[in-house]
Amino acid sequence: MSRATGNQRRALLILNPGSRQGGQADLEAGCARLKASGLELLRVDSDSPEQSCSAITERHEDVDLVVIGGGDGTVSSCIPALLESGLPAAILPLGTANDLARSLGIDNLEQAFDVIADGVAARVDLGVVNGHHFFNVANLGLGVKVTEELTPEVKQRWGVFSYLKAFAAALSRHRHFKLRIRVDGTEHAMRSIQLAVGNGRFYGGGNVVDQHARIDDALLHIYSLRPQTLWELFTLAPLLRGGRHDLAKRTFSVSAHELYVQTEPAEMEIHADGEPVTKTPASFSVKPAALEMLVPKQSPLVEKKRI
Repeated sequence: MSRATGNQRRALLILNPGSRQGGQADLEAGCARLKASGLELLRVDSDSPEQSCSAITERHEDVDLVVIGGGDGTVSSCIPALLESGLPAAILPLGTANDLARSLGIDNLEQAFDVIADGVAARVDLGVVNGHHFFNVANLGLGVKVTEELTPEVKQRWGVFSYLKAFAAALSRHRHFKLRIRVDGTEHAMRSIQLAVGNGRFYGGGNVVDQHARIDDALLHIYSLRPQTLWELFTLAPLLRGGRHDLAKRTFSVSAHELYVQTEPAEMEIHADGEPVTKTPASFSVKPAALEMLVPKQSPLVEKKRI
């Protein structure tokens, strides 16, 4: 089988039945719409990142597009195979947070099918930490504790509110740490309870990493929370939710192209797009316009084209 030509397109559809909505969402109507639009679908149900990446690698010459159905972690795990294949990608947001969909301007599953049918693509950036790629945010400290509280059972029961429940549980056992960072060559030292490094705009179920952040701005957006009381954290919450770290006196925020992080304790776990990927010390960078992804026709992302 060879790649489609003319108006006929062919897509590899990878579905993660373990994602929050993946096992129960009714995808039949949406898939029928895609077929009616001239898109032939080759479906693969994947239970692991390895299986998803293998499917892309094995079939990349047979398709024009990869459609990934699942949460942010599912999509992020496919990055190595997507980079190697050079294929454009589209997403069906079937997870709990779906922050990548938000960064792309996709609000719901129905709109995601519209985006795929329209076939409009834009190039997006990738964050890199110690060689691992990510779409949304990499963090250490309190954010890691929140992720550890987000068990599959909590996600299934609480949905998007699971982040609030996990945050409350994580606060009870968070610890501050010493942080030394080098931002585009400039050194900073501070105590922190949370460091977040954003490539996209959204994380943690709709929080904004920085009010100016975009997934195609070729920048990393960084903030650190200084040690503070539970009440102080709650008073900061509205500013943090909207990415207004510049108005919060108990935060440090900056945007950069490169970042080097050292911590005390010397090794701290780093999570990216909700998954453990590496430990400190860590080097962060941004890879501009690294991947082509399908976006809404009205998306503010630049240099869109039809595929």
